[in-house]
Amino acid sequence: MNNAKIKDAVKTASFIIFRRHMTAYTESLSTKTIQRWALTLSYDGSRFYGWQKQADGLPTVQTVLESALSQIAGETIRTIVAGRTDTGVHATAQVVHFDTKVARPEQAWVRGVNAYLHEGVAVLFAQQVAPHFHARFDAYGRRYRYLLESSPVRSPILQGKIGWTHLKLDPEKMQQAALLLEGEHDFSSFRAAECQAKSPVKTLYSAKISGTPQFLKLDLHGNAFLHHMVRNIMGALVYVGSGRLSVSGFQDLIEERSRLKAPPTFMPDGLYLTGVDYPPEFGIIRPEMPIWL
Repeated sequence: MNNAKIKDAVKTASFIIFRRHMTAYTESLSTKTIQRWALTLSYDGSRFYGWQKQADGLPTVQTVLESALSQIAGETIRTIVAGRTDTGVHATAQVVHFDTKVARPEQAWVRGVNAYLHEGVAVLFAQQVAPHFHARFDAYGRRYRYLLESSPVRSPILQGKIGWTHLKLDPEKMQQAALLLEGEHDFSSFRAAECQAKSPVKTLYSAKISGTPQFLKLDLHGNAFLHHMVRNIMGALVYVGSGRLSVSGFQDLIEERSRLKAPPTFMPDGLYLTGVDYPPEFGIIRPEMPIWL
């Protein structure tokens, strides 16, 4: 069933791309000098106040990236991102696109940009893409991993890179609950109050708990995610793993479709955006999961 949903998503995306391609072809007659580039990024979210630029000048990933790109381009560059991340949330394979009037070799957008970037961000890949490619709207899937440490005392060495609970956890019960998330659901019980998504209905292709009782990994693959959705799911699964919430209670929570009875939002420290899915015709590079993650 999951594979069928993914195939349907690809077909829908391909149709939208075809229509956009026809529009882009017409527009390209007057914009032949414009190049569109896609970048794959990795960043340490603990060093920034989220992805999006802030009016008060706080350091964000978007701010430092656009500054570095503008240095290389010699013109102001604006980026479009696949998915905005909150303060403290990391990425190993974020995707952005931007337009520029200048011609630069691929390595200028990688090594050149990295030379100007904050040490907490790095461009992994740069590739020129079709003028109708859109980092956000052409994405039909996103992948997240949450790392969780369960121990009496939190490791100071892993501070900011992994979530933590002092509670002892049962991974098997957590996996039983996680499987209930797969498929199409109204995820209002895991939605932040300030979420701006038009609909709380999303599809999770897979949800998996792995690792050991001391170091757990939660992997989620879905078509889209609500604001704080992964962190809220993690918080609820910790309740299941510690015995505070039963697996059937977790099912009831999903069906409740309300944050009022849900466990608290979990910390951002252990959350990583690990991949974005695009139709193959774009050829967007998605790096392998890092060995250390």
